[in-house]
Amino acid sequence: MVIIFDIMLDLQNMQQKMNVRLEQSWLALLKNEFEADYFKSLVTFVREEYSSQIVAPKPNQIFRALDLCPVDNVKVVVIGQDPYHTLKGYRANGLAFSVNVQDQIPPSLRNIYTELENDLGQKLSNSGDLTSWAEQGVLLLNATLTVRAGQAGSHQNKGWELFTDAIISKLSEVKDHLVFILWGSYARRKSGLIDKNKHKIIESAHPSPLSAANGFFGSKPFSKTNKWLVENNLEPINWII
Repeated sequence: MVIIFDIMLDLQNMQQKMNVRLEQSWLALLKNEFEADYFKSLVTFVREEYSSQIVAPKPNQIFRALDLCPVDNVKVVVIGQDPYHTLKGYRANGLAFSVNVQDQIPPSLRNIYTELENDLGQKLSNSGDLTSWAEQGVLLLNATLTVRAGQAGSHQNKGWELFTDAIISKLSEVKDHLVFILWGSYARRKSGLIDKNKHKIIESAHPSPLSAANGFFGSKPFSKTNKWLVENNLEPINWII
């Protein structure tokens, strides 16, 4: 792990320095991004937010999706929008759509589980923690990696989208036979960053309760993903939590 920047937090009037780290392979792939002016401005913004506001996820989880899934391991990319901005019931843990083991399962993730059970015909546990997916090569990437508590979208248009778009573009360039799962109109707009001649794109409505019935249910993204991986001599994902 390499330190990208540090954050000073005031925890009950006691300052604590938190180092934000990143796995080495991503540091190499994204070297130009870390040197760009937009990223330097983003770091300043993020530091100020964590020092003065309640922000999710925890500082050491900002790059957790990348840390758990080094570049060489990536086989599937699932694109979310923002971390969960709630602090009770369920909380962001650095992986798109995922929560901590002891947390309630959020509505969108519950619909993902419903589709997974219908697609694969197997019952899931009651855990909303998707760490096992990440460790198998599923990059659970939010377009924006931080958010102010209680304010959805509060860290959009600060530079995170430029950074995560670069991740998608770089993966499309340097990897072969990836699966990109794009749920909802926001994620589907990222398709222009992906080389469709060598990667598989699976698109549908978002799993949100507001849209899941409009094309997410019945889309079978999990079996389609594994079919593609097997066809390209890659190990399928064990989706069962």
